[in-house]
Amino acid sequence: MPMVTVSISPQQAAGIRAAVDNGGYASSSEVVREALRLWDTARKLNEFKADVLDDEISPSGGRCVGDMFADHEAERRRTA
Repeated sequence: MPMVTVSISPQQAAGIRAAVDNGGYASSSEVVREALRLWDTARKLNEFKADVLDDEISPSGGRCVGDMFADHEAERRRTA
């Protein structure tokens, strides 16, 4: 596995140590790998959301959040 060196704040280092000390992770590397997986997932989700919003924009300038929420609530009631 490639080795990478990064700088983190003392608070971040303490948080990593605490996660390992509390038994949540076997090593600090596991904590960092999990954080990177979460970051990658969040990044992909943001890209997906941007794509969805781009698809929903109408020629008249787009839909407002209120309209999207109303549609969501109507769909939720239909499927409940």
